[in-house]
Amino acid sequence: MSTTAGLSGLYANQQALGVSAHNIANTSTQNFQPQQASFHEAQPAGSGVTLSVEGRGLARPEGLNSEDLATDLTNSLVYKQSFALNAKVIQFENERVGTLIDIKA
Repeated sequence: MSTTAGLSGLYANQQALGVSAHNIANTSTQNFQPQQASFHEAQPAGSGVTLSVEGRGLARPEGLNSEDLATDLTNSLVYKQSFALNAKVIQFENERVGTLIDIKA
């Protein structure tokens, strides 16, 4: 079960990082409508996470403002660390399963 949750976390954080990167890349694009990534618990509870992407509101004629840019830069760092943490969960689960298999041999 941990591997499934870890994989869903990897995938969701990868997508969320893509949303932030897209917003940052289009900072100066006129009439750009930034998006926001929202994490949700997968069903059944404890089985992982899902991600939904929604618009942040109306497009701004001048593109993103400095507050939006700071938020996206901060979020990208959080998503990167969360991705690394989920990778460690998967690595630990794989090592634990490998240890169990070795004990039975």
